[in-house]
Amino acid sequence: MTTATKGLRVRRAAAVALTTGAMLATGALTAAPAQAVTTPTITAKGGYLMNSATGKTLFTKAADTKRLTASTTKVMTAKVVLSQSNLNLDSKVTIKKAYSDYIVANGASSAGLIVGDKVTVRQLLYGMMLKSGCDAAMALADKYGSGTTVAARTKSFIGKMNTMAKSLGMTNTHFDSFDGISKGSNYSTPRDLTKVGRSAMKSSTFKTVVKTKSYTAKTITKTGSTRTMAAWKNTNTLLGWNGTLGVKTGSGTEAKYCLVFAATLNGESVIGAVLTASSEANRTADVKKLINYGYAKIS
Repeated sequence: MTTATKGLRVRRAAAVALTTGAMLATGALTAAPAQAVTTPTITAKGGYLMNSATGKTLFTKAADTKRLTASTTKVMTAKVVLSQSNLNLDSKVTIKKAYSDYIVANGASSAGLIVGDKVTVRQLLYGMMLKSGCDAAMALADKYGSGTTVAARTKSFIGKMNTMAKSLGMTNTHFDSFDGISKGSNYSTPRDLTKVGRSAMKSSTFKTVVKTKSYTAKTITKTGSTRTMAAWKNTNTLLGWNGTLGVKTGSGTEAKYCLVFAATLNGESVIGAVLTASSEANRTADVKKLINYGYAKIS
């Protein structure tokens, strides 16, 4: 009796195995629900991730908490410049001593622009977005602001940045600088920075600039000769990793390490931001986690 029972069990098990094998062979099990994607843990104090194609939120961590943005502010500076009517990217700007003085006074990051040189708007965008040059940012703000002095024009430009922020629905953002060197009231959130990043990436010029790893500008000197500038290397070391296309780094004593990032792989696009990461290495690790998570959530 025992032997008969054992034989029955063996035959049943074989039948189940045979049926399962047949189902696998025919693909009958492919409709089973996919495993849930584990939500990552990031060390940055704030983070946000969006499906850039649909605008759907994929990840949040203190996404609406206002924080210092450091040089990620320059994404908005570029957005305002590229939104100017009848924009001529080959228009030349003469570098003023005021820009050099500003860099020195603030200990700011510089593209190394030379006073008296004529530099195109396009070149200034590269100097600002790759090298994170505050001199390039100031030159653009001075050119596209209105007023009779540099101070008035740059203030006017910052006003345009705030107007643009409102139009993009950046409800927790305020700019008091063109480069992220805050005067006490320059802040945004991961969600808001993602909004301006997504909008800016719709510009082919912006997209081309921020995905460039190195750029060498040829400027025109006071005497009319050509100056070949030292190459501007992109501060975003994630470029090219797993489809990463940009967008802008930021760092500061109080702001710590920040990044607005965008990536596209196999037709899946994500965009997001992390603010106040404790180190550059942690910022990189956080963004890699978010990009991988985003792809997994979309697929």
